[in-house]
Amino acid sequence: MTTSQEELLAGTRRSLLHRIAVAQAEGRAPSLVAAVVRGGETVWHGARSSVDGHGPDENVQYRIGSITKTFTAVLVMRLRDEGALDLGDPLEKHLPGTGAGEATIAELLAHTGGLAAESPGPWWERTPGVLRPELGDVLGEQPLVHPVGRRFHYSNPGFTLLGALVEELRGAPWEEVLRREVLEPLGLHRTRGRPQAPHAGGWAVHPWADVMLPEPSEDLGRMAPAGQLWSTTGDLARFAAFLAKGDDSVLSAESLLEMRTPAAPPEAPDVAAGYAYGLGMEIRRQDERLLVGHSGSLPGFLACLAMSVEDDVAAVVLANCTSGPPLVTVAGDLVRIVAEAEPRIPEPWRPMGEVETGVLELAGQWYWGTYGFALRLTADGLVSLEPLTGKGRRSRFKANGDGTWTGLEGYYAGELLRAVRRPDGTVSHLDLGSFVFTRQPYDEEASVPGGVDPDGWRGIG
Repeated sequence: MTTSQEELLAGTRRSLLHRIAVAQAEGRAPSLVAAVVRGGETVWHGARSSVDGHGPDENVQYRIGSITKTFTAVLVMRLRDEGALDLGDPLEKHLPGTGAGEATIAELLAHTGGLAAESPGPWWERTPGVLRPELGDVLGEQPLVHPVGRRFHYSNPGFTLLGALVEELRGAPWEEVLRREVLEPLGLHRTRGRPQAPHAGGWAVHPWADVMLPEPSEDLGRMAPAGQLWSTTGDLARFAAFLAKGDDSVLSAESLLEMRTPAAPPEAPDVAAGYAYGLGMEIRRQDERLLVGHSGSLPGFLACLAMSVEDDVAAVVLANCTSGPPLVTVAGDLVRIVAEAEPRIPEPWRPMGEVETGVLELAGQWYWGTYGFALRLTADGLVSLEPLTGKGRRSRFKANGDGTWTGLEGYYAGELLRAVRRPDGTVSHLDLGSFVFTRQPYDEEASVPGGVDPDGWRGIG
């Protein structure tokens, strides 16, 4: 019997169902829905409910809380890519008079703008947004609680400012811009600021008794860009596929990679927990697997979107309870189940096209002092430099078209790699950000800083 590339094996599907069934039962969630994406396609939906005969499907809306922040970040990155702003711009340049204008747009996206975590006044998630009609009502008299740019401090008002920035530069309400520029192009027709039937009701489950209390569902007003959206597993699965691969009609793969890259200095507990934050996206390590996405919560609802780009698998989990199942862990487990049971089949190896003159001779073994490295040319036109043994500094480099390459990641990100040639055209050494790489350890024929002892290598005698 053969199985299509899209279809999950029966054993995998049962493991996924078992995981969400345990989460719903042990977490005492009124309902829990989930979806898995592989290769850009939704390959599994599952649901568990406390109501007999009722299983919410992929079209039932739930509040998604702070996953909304990733949508807002996409809008900001679109403005950056259009040249309407620079991530290094202080907010004051585009949105003056907030009292928090010293923070840059990148710092607001990364929660390093120094702003308070919450809005002053009544609990904003359970009270109507009309209580906070202006930005000043959201920020309060003292918006900053930390020096700007010094530490990661999660801030809901920070994303309110980013939503206001979008409105200022687009000349339209945040939700209207979001619908026009992201939701409609991606086909996310069930994602909206207010619920549209069918949708789940939000519940608080008593911590010491199996009874429930309905939670209020408020329009968050100015705080909407931080957590207003309602969505479905079907829509969020499509959004996850977009976050992994990009869509040039909305945002490029390169800009999404930038969003998924850590941008905030983590606190010590976050380092220990394997947590970091990019530009509107969370980065977590779970089971030795790197997961990116975002979690969310509002009274009555929990949400998580997590994806492993390396495995090309993503998961979405939604529940309608204020507290209960640990959805971050559940989503990570769904990714793990698929990635381990049905590991990604790599693309066939193919040789590269034409090789640039003089580049092939650079391939092979090089030494930085006594550290051995291998330089390889890959079919995607990049150059990789990695240690011969063990862990160490490694990076890929892209060609600049002038015989030099620029590092793409790690220690050498942004650094220039070039081949230094002798008068006769032969390669003397590689220069990488002033580091000299030679064909032999401390090659006496190369220009090694500090020189090489003329007596050469020796033993003890």
